Amino acid sequence: MDIHQIPFRDNSFDVILCNHVLEHVEDDIHAMKELYRVLKKGGWAIMQVPFMGKNLAETFEDPTIKDSVTREKKYGQRDHVRIYGKDFPQRLENAGFTVKQDQYVMHMGLDRIKKHALPSDEIIYYCSK
Repeated sequence: MDIHQIPFRDNSFDVILCNHVLEHVEDDIHAMKELYRVLKKGGWAIMQVPFMGKNLAETFEDPTIKDSVTREKKYGQRDHVRIYGKDFPQRLENAGFTVKQDQYVMHMGLDRIKKHALPSDEIIYYCSK
C-alpha cells in the first residue's frame, strides 16, 4: 500500500507500528498525517526512524537529489530521502500525534542490550491520538 494514501477508513486501527519507513517516502509529513487519520482515538503508534544525524537540529532532506549514489553519500543509504534530526518528535506532533519519547532501552543493562542486539541509545517514539 502507498503510505501517502492509506486505503482504510478514518479511525481504523488501535495500534500502528511504523518502523524505518518514513525515511523512504517522498512526503513524510503527509504520510504521518495519514497514519494519524487511520489511528483510532485512544490508539497508539510506535514510529521509529534511523538517526544518522543525531546532532542535527533539523531533518535534512533535499528533493533535488535523485540518483542513488548521491543519496547513499548524503543519507547513508541509496533508498533514503532524508536524515531525521532532533525535530522528529515535532514533525509527528505537527501531524496531530501526542509524542512521548521513551528511553526504555537506555535503562536496560548492557547484557540485555547486547543479548537483544539493541542500539544502546535508542529512543522509542510512542505516539497517541
